[in-house]
Formats: sequence, C-alpha cells, structure tokens
Amino acid sequence: MQAPLEGIRIVEFGHYIAAPAATQILADLGADVIKVEPPAGDQARSIGAYGDGIVCAYNRGKRSVALDLKDDDQRRIALDLLGSADVLVQNMRAGAMDGLGLGAEVVTGLNPRLVYVSVSGFSRRGPSARRAGLDIAAQAESGLMSVTGEQDGDPQRVGMPIADVGASYAVVQAVLAALFRRERTGHGSVADVSLLDVAIHMQSAQWGEWHTSGQEPRRKGNGQATVAPAADLVTTADGQIVLSAYTVEHFTRLCHFLGKPWMLQDPRFADNPARVAHRRELLSEIGSVLQHLPTERCVAELGSLGLVAAAVRRFSEVAAAPDVLMSGILTTGRDTDGRSFDVPFLPFTLEGVEVRPDLQVPTVGADQESVASR
Repeated sequence: MQAPLEGIRIVEFGHYIAAPAATQILADLGADVIKVEPPAGDQARSIGAYGDGIVCAYNRGKRSVALDLKDDDQRRIALDLLGSADVLVQNMRAGAMDGLGLGAEVVTGLNPRLVYVSVSGFSRRGPSARRAGLDIAAQAESGLMSVTGEQDGDPQRVGMPIADVGASYAVVQAVLAALFRRERTGHGSVADVSLLDVAIHMQSAQWGEWHTSGQEPRRKGNGQATVAPAADLVTTADGQIVLSAYTVEHFTRLCHFLGKPWMLQDPRFADNPARVAHRRELLSEIGSVLQHLPTERCVAELGSLGLVAAAVRRFSEVAAAPDVLMSGILTTGRDTDGRSFDVPFLPFTLEGVEVRPDLQVPTVGADQESVASR
C-alpha cells in the first residue's frame, strides 16, 4: 500500500525542533527525508538530555548526511541533492543559507519545481528579521506569556515549546499546499513561517475576544474569564480534575450530582456572570463533594452526564491510560544507541491508507555513502 508522500524527496537543513518536527511528520507520511547536518550534527545532539529527547522525537526514519557547507566541494553535494529534490525545509540562523549560496533565489533557479520553506523566529519582512528568535522569544512577544500563569503571579511560558511545535504544523501545511499547487501549475513555491506569527495565530480566539469585549486578555490561571465552572481545577480524593459545566443544562446536572440543587436558586450562582464573580465560593461548593471521591469515578460519572471532566495526569499515567493505549498514538522507537523509547506517532488516521513508521534515529552522517555519492 502506497504511503501518501511516497516518492517525495525532502532535504532538511534543520536544528532543534521547528524544521525537524515538520519533516518528521512528512517522513511519517512516507516522504524520503535527507537530513543535511554539519559534521558535529544537529545542535540538539550536543545539549544533553533535552536535546537527546528532541533528536529521538523528531529525527526518526530520516537519512543523515554530514556536510561542511562552507567547503565548496561539499556544498556542491548539497546543491546536487537539491537539484532533484521536491522540498527544502530549513531553520538555519537568519541569512545563513543566503551566505552559503543556498538561498531561495539561487536554489529555485536551479530547480524551479522545488518547494523552499524557511522557518525563522520573526517575520522576514519586519525589522527583527535577523534577530535570534527561539520558542521563548515568540511566546514572550506574541502575548502568549502575558495570558499564561496565575492572575497575581508573573507571566509564564507554556510548559512545552508550543511556538516551535506549532510552527512545525504550519510548515507541513505550507508544504502540502505548495505540492498541491505544483500538481496544478508545475511550479514550485517559496514559503516563510515565523514562530512569532504562529504564536499569534494560535491565539486567534483571544484576539477576537479582545475586539468584541473591548477588554485586553489577561492571565488568570485556571478557569475561563467569562464563564464558570469552565476549565476549572478541582481536587479529588486522590488527584485533580478539570471541569466545565457552564451552560444552564450542564450546571443544573452538576448541582443535582453534587446533591446541592439549592445552588440553582442561590443568587451567587444563578447565571454565568454571578458564578464568575463568585468563582471561589462556587469551587468551594464543588470541591466539598469531589474531594471525597476518587478521580476516575469523578471523570466517569460526570462524563456520563455529558459534562466535560478530565483527570490531570503525569506522563507515566498518560502512557498507561486505556484511551492512549488503544489509540496507538504511542509507538516504540530506537535511538542512535539502539535503545527503545516511547514516541508519539501521527495524531490522525486516513481511511484506506496505512502508514508504517520507521522508528530508527540515524547517527550523524549515517547515510553519507549511499546519498552523497549517488
């Protein structure tokens, strides 16, 4: 059975997450991804445990070629690879590819059918085009940190590199759109993705809320600003859950489940504005019951009423959860030393299409002979 991107060759000049994570998705869809690394390898390979995690997560099933792109002969090898490639994805330092003679204008001149995608910290059209910009800079300057954290606390970063990962999804969208366009026109495309733009785009609802309410979004910890209970954290007998039950129907069911139908007539809880204004008292009433019940019972019984209730789980608990086990999202990979590790696979399925992951992470230059000398 043919994978969706079988026969598509992608050349990656990537470090860390944004570019490698994008080409990982494309590799899982069947593309042949050739990772061009400097002789010392992707920078993630040299920063310890966090980097090792990045390498294992985002470099499975690729072929690795180690090239010193400042050397004329080795740069010619890269250009030869690009001459027959379908896609180039890069997140090198701003201006680095141009300085190496591998910029979009040069490369697409040699291969007009090439899809050339660049990832940067900031828009290449703005004054910060050449600024260093990692995930944390995008989180800070997009407004994301300003709405993350407790109301009276400092701004906080999201607990994972959300701008990097979001950018990888945007890159995949750009690649697929450009390949579809090429099928129609025969021409390649040049695309740019910035972490800042992605982080702003992911907050589209907050931008809409600002302009419809006239109130600039602010951080407030758990819970949504205008409805309650909504995304609120509640302690159970053996853990914590998040709970949403803010429609009239759902709040009515919640009150009866709690054995407190009187809350429906209490002016503090009579409607959403009142519940938001008295959120602390509301959560106290909910918690006075749920703190005596096990987490899984809360999730099951509240869920049976049509309410949104979910357990707050650690990674080890996530890996053992039946929903996760049965979905097949986690599979077993092999790192560069042959050790096994759990790794998420594609978060979607395609009817009638079977994709088989290549779970081996290559060492630096592992495919030098087979690729560079072809």
